[in-house]
Amino acid sequence: MAAAVDGVVPTLAIRSSVAVELWSSAGAKQPYEHKPNLPREETKSSRSICFSPDGRYFAYSNGAEVKVLRVPISNTGDGDCWPVQCTLPRPKAFYLKFSPRGNYLCTWEHYAITKDRPEGAANLLVYEIATGKEVFAIVQKNQTDWQPSWSSDESIFALVVGGEALFYDLANGPTEGFASASRKIGGSRGGMLSLGPGNSPPYLAFYTPGAKGAPSMCKLYKYPALGQNQTVACKSFFQADRVEMLWNKRGSGLLLLTSTEVDKSGASYYGNQAVHFMATKGDTCSVPLSKEGPVHCVKWSPKANEFVVVYGFMPSKAALYNLKCDVIFDFGEGPRNCAYFNPFGNLIVLAGFGNLPGAVEVWDVSKKERIANIKCADTTHFEWHPNGEWFVTATTAPRLRISNGFKVYHYSGALLHETLWPQGQELLGIEWQQYADNTFAEPKITKAKHEGIKSSQPEASKKAYTPPHLRLLKEGKNPEKYLPQPQTVPGLTATAPGVGKNKKRNTNGSKAKGNNNINNKREAGDGTPLDAAATAVAPIEGLDQQQQQLQQQEEIATGSAVNVGESPRKPAQQQKQRPQPRQHQQYQPQQQQQQQQHQQHEQQNTVELGTPRHYQANGNVPPNNNANNNNNNSDKDRKIRNVAKKLSDIKKLKSRQSQGETLELNQLNKIKMEARYLEELKALKLSV
Repeated sequence: MAAAVDGVVPTLAIRSSVAVELWSSAGAKQPYEHKPNLPREETKSSRSICFSPDGRYFAYSNGAEVKVLRVPISNTGDGDCWPVQCTLPRPKAFYLKFSPRGNYLCTWEHYAITKDRPEGAANLLVYEIATGKEVFAIVQKNQTDWQPSWSSDESIFALVVGGEALFYDLANGPTEGFASASRKIGGSRGGMLSLGPGNSPPYLAFYTPGAKGAPSMCKLYKYPALGQNQTVACKSFFQADRVEMLWNKRGSGLLLLTSTEVDKSGASYYGNQAVHFMATKGDTCSVPLSKEGPVHCVKWSPKANEFVVVYGFMPSKAALYNLKCDVIFDFGEGPRNCAYFNPFGNLIVLAGFGNLPGAVEVWDVSKKERIANIKCADTTHFEWHPNGEWFVTATTAPRLRISNGFKVYHYSGALLHETLWPQGQELLGIEWQQYADNTFAEPKITKAKHEGIKSSQPEASKKAYTPPHLRLLKEGKNPEKYLPQPQTVPGLTATAPGVGKNKKRNTNGSKAKGNNNINNKREAGDGTPLDAAATAVAPIEGLDQQQQQLQQQEEIATGSAVNVGESPRKPAQQQKQRPQPRQHQQYQPQQQQQQQQHQQHEQQNTVELGTPRHYQANGNVPPNNNANNNNNNSDKDRKIRNVAKKLSDIKKLKSRQSQGETLELNQLNKIKMEARYLEELKALKLSV
């Protein structure tokens, strides 16, 4: 790792399922780890961690209260170097957010109604860090856009409640400033507000959604001139259920990312997105996009004179624009949906996270060339270090609950540090320590490969998968000697290859073949009886010799055995009756008639083919003893298979029990029945 600048030691704040702690590195090529002089508190109920923008304070929730720690100038010394600045009585705090200069801390928690307070308690609160006192409280039910807006000098505080923007002037102090709103604007439901940075007094943007066929509208104002005729710029557009407002660092340009939840044309699952540009000079335009599809990401460069847009169906495109919305550089297409500028704007990372494989591209913005291309799979968090040379990727819960951990990379693609979280614990959040402006100098970008470490995680093989038996054949080995063979079930004879699942497949195929032959004979008008055509099929493949003999005995007993290619004797009446062509309207009556004829023909064939003539003359038919014996044998075989299956299940349960697995009570009772099943199987085999 690169050495810290002017003795500043980079610090990582980590929130896990067991504790909130800070990790640090001792210097170049040293790993990140927790040190005794850094704070650590064991808690399983932490919901949020946050550094102030200037790096003076660090705040976190522990389930009982919110603690604000004062960050020392140097991270050396004893454990008292991170003293507690104040504690806030907010046990249910869900989000934490510092003001731009770090003098105030905003907390938000879920809105709830209790018996004592049926109207609900205030859930958005503002505390003064110096004293730890609550200076403002209000009900804010909107979780998505809960964050209030501040001017860069913290002289103006604004938020939207019920579609109406409220402004509070804090020039005379928080006590007087938060007493009442000095100005109001809007009033329609769904309104959004954003104060621009940099200027004092600031520019502000207010969005009003369209209704009853009217377009949505975003207006720019220069505070405190908020009249209807005092707009600096105005942009109207249709198809906008939601708008995301992005200011550049100087507060001179604003990007609007409009989106709809549903695409009425049905072309996109993600709805419709569009990008619009507004300038404080009064210029407005729509950002041209050369490929259809959703807009995945829009980011301003810290230099405030260019921005990047990632858009289009996969593989998506990425392009760099200037303030005139002209394309400066096209990054081409690739599997990416995110873009991240480093704090100095001379490097940009294009990545594909979420449902994409995690490809990360590092580009030199000034030279318009790619420096590195790495893969960071399962990344849920990405953040540049304030020095502009390193970045961290992390896999956090609850998005992913396995393989949690974080890695620190150099912009050249070298892995500098890797920490995998222990099994049974979860990494919930990670954040770099912030620093004041001008703490780090802008790095010089080179193509030199930085020295790094090798990842401990195994890399996925790039070779195509080859089944085990083919691998053995390529090596000149016999697969039967090395691969496990199918085990025989106790009580059953060994089955030949092809019996089992293939047996069902062959049987179905034979049946289908027989049915096709019958249908063909019907359509051709052949006089061959139905059961003769059905029985004139080759024996089923895959059956063992014993089963084929049983099948032949059944055919002989019923008198239905017919050699392939021979025509059985038919009565005169049956020869005269030919199946009529089936019509669509008379399908069901003819089908019933054919079934009745088929049953009568089977009875006649049984008497004609399977009974001697002297029995036919007397009118008596001898009993079919072979058929009864076959039925008894089939019942016996079925019982043997049933008992053998139970013994096989018991064998598997005993194997699992020997490996240390805890079995259920019914499984233990089943194991106790093994002796009884063995006796039953023995009796069935000895029975006649």
